[in-house]
Amino acid sequence: MRKFVVLLATLAALVVTPAAVAAPPVSVIGGNLNCGVVTADGNVAGATGQTWCGSQSGSITSTVVPALPVARSTVASPVDGTPLDVNFALPDDGTAAPYPTVMMFHGYGGSKTKFDSSQLQKWLGKGYAVYSITQRGFGESCRSAGSQAADPAGCANGYVHLIDARYEVRDTQDFIGKLVDDGMVQPGKIAATGGSYGGGMSMSLAALKNRVINMDNSLSPWRSPVGNTPISLAVATPNIPWSDLSDSLVPNGSNIDYLKDAPYVGRVGVMKESYIQGLSLSGRNAPIGTDPQADILGWKALLDAGEPYDSNPAAAAMVTEISGFHSSYGLDHSAAPAPLMISSGFTDDLFPVNEATRFYNRSRAQFPNSPLALFFGSFGHARGQNKSTVTSALSDLTTKWIDHYLGGVGPAPASNVTTFTQTCPSGDATLDGGPYKAGDWASISPGEIRHQDAGGAQTVAADGGDPAVSSVFNPLGSGDPCAAAPGAKETGTANYELDPAPAGGYTIMGAPTVVAKISLPGNSSQVAARLVDVSPDGTKKTLVARGLWRPTQSGFQVFQLFANGWKVEPGHVIRLELLAKDAAGAAGGFLSNYARPSNGQQDATFKKLDLRVPVLESPGALGGLVTAPAKKVLPDRAGVQLAKGYNRIGSVTLTQYKNGVGSLEVKGKPKVKGKKLTAKVSCDKKFERCKKTTIKFKSVSKGKKGLVAKKGGIQVGSGKTRNVKFKLTNKGRKVFKNNKKTKTKVLVNGKKSGKINVKRTGKVK
Repeated sequence: MRKFVVLLATLAALVVTPAAVAAPPVSVIGGNLNCGVVTADGNVAGATGQTWCGSQSGSITSTVVPALPVARSTVASPVDGTPLDVNFALPDDGTAAPYPTVMMFHGYGGSKTKFDSSQLQKWLGKGYAVYSITQRGFGESCRSAGSQAADPAGCANGYVHLIDARYEVRDTQDFIGKLVDDGMVQPGKIAATGGSYGGGMSMSLAALKNRVINMDNSLSPWRSPVGNTPISLAVATPNIPWSDLSDSLVPNGSNIDYLKDAPYVGRVGVMKESYIQGLSLSGRNAPIGTDPQADILGWKALLDAGEPYDSNPAAAAMVTEISGFHSSYGLDHSAAPAPLMISSGFTDDLFPVNEATRFYNRSRAQFPNSPLALFFGSFGHARGQNKSTVTSALSDLTTKWIDHYLGGVGPAPASNVTTFTQTCPSGDATLDGGPYKAGDWASISPGEIRHQDAGGAQTVAADGGDPAVSSVFNPLGSGDPCAAAPGAKETGTANYELDPAPAGGYTIMGAPTVVAKISLPGNSSQVAARLVDVSPDGTKKTLVARGLWRPTQSGFQVFQLFANGWKVEPGHVIRLELLAKDAAGAAGGFLSNYARPSNGQQDATFKKLDLRVPVLESPGALGGLVTAPAKKVLPDRAGVQLAKGYNRIGSVTLTQYKNGVGSLEVKGKPKVKGKKLTAKVSCDKKFERCKKTTIKFKSVSKGKKGLVAKKGGIQVGSGKTRNVKFKLTNKGRKVFKNNKKTKTKVLVNGKKSGKINVKRTGKVK
């Protein structure tokens, strides 16, 4: 029996890990991708002996690998037959296969990685195979005239599907499955990496890990097609990805970085006009209205037409499709994702940091032991600085994650958070801030600087704002993250300022939060928000953070701007600006408007605004300017909870928040012993907080009237009760020495709050 079990185990091992091939492969992926051995380095150092399967575009000459085509190397997708341009490379002549494999994915409008790429050669140099594909609708995967002419029928569906898990993701899963059957790829040692569109691809692969989505939307295990070998992603390092494409392109304010679960819910948001206009021209799109799963031009036309969206079933269908199948956050999350190191750009106005924190928070809550790290700094899409100090640190960390999970090199990387600040001017290396590290996102900003408006209402006029300033801050304009605009407050906007930064300044680290009572009639308006750094003389302002918000019509609401890391120099003033639009012109301005102005925009009125700015400094720093973070305000929707790490801060609902600051209450029956009166003091949970309080007990019994005990500066947290000891007065000691019980009236901050009996329980001194 024992020999039989051993035999079964041996056979299983042979199925899971194919035997090493004896010679370089002449083709892979079922014989559809031709291969050749590099016979000379040419202009690619160290390439001799590598096996390349695909096409030798780039600086490669046909004499190096004579067997390979030049224009393209397409393989028919098992999903629908679309010819897709693929490259696959082995680090040597293939005799050591199967290999750990790195999958490299390109950005929007890009193409597969060329064999002479320094990044591809880096992974080959480490002994990994490398897979790369041109996604549907780009380059030689049915976008170029040559690729369409080469296979007109196959390219019928060869248009962009926006990383649909049933198409682009499945294409790669199927091709990798065939490479496993070919004996080229180790089925449990596969990495996914890429930026932007490639980051979204890597995120979706990580979310699925060892599963695939079928055309009927069902899930199946990821297995090779012939050998039925189980396949699983070992690690993913998505760079500047999205997690919910609806929120990335049409944000509505529902994504808050301290929530356990932050799906795209509520009203359809505000179109990032310049980005959507540009992206729509960068690939081959399906004819409008012909494919509800990939109707990019139809969705764009819907957004171009503008508000109101709320009653439009086409808008709801668009969000359901994009969030559900084109976004990693919308994929089934009943199983832990692959180990993930997600990197996002603080100054990235397309896929901001909250796209990463959304996936991070939910995953940590569901799977606390799953490896997951964040890396943030000023890099990525337009306005990203991409400074070498930051990009080098990111490259090193990416390598550590892939080396550990593919090659078993080094210890397991920490599941922590690493940040660098944006610096201005960009070229001044002395201003670089970071790396800053913390165990989680909640801990990266231990302190907070808060501004609670004590003034009257401020109005955001429908026609307010300065178009010239919006032009300066448009990411697809100059793209300069340090561009300065005139520092004056813009006409028709609401403005709220922190005090000038004291000596030494402070460092913003995280997402500024706004809580306010807002009145905004109609069903189509927006609010655009900017956090700016104003120079000491007030003449210049620099953009620190921005956000777009589709508020409900009235009442208290909570909203966040995108996160940043920013050093506020001494004397500089941080100002929150609220505007009716973040645009330089009218809707339809193509690349000139960051966000599309709303149809039928109305004036908005703000009252009781509360601005909370997270900082690196600890509570008590800067002479008490920095405080502990206030309780997080939860948006008014069912089931909302704090993310892991924020429980130490606590939370209040919007209803509790709007009830404001409460007064403490004395509960139960106070007791006297020794020189102290002890009473239970509580702060009702309906209050966000209770103010510091002085409580007095005055005897009202006949012949015993007078102050018997008091204490000032009492603090109790919202929803909390604590025992507080009050010092007896001389009058009090005399009263309780002679009486076991006396009736008192209780004064809270000088106001009568009721009468209560106080009992003596021991000897009074």
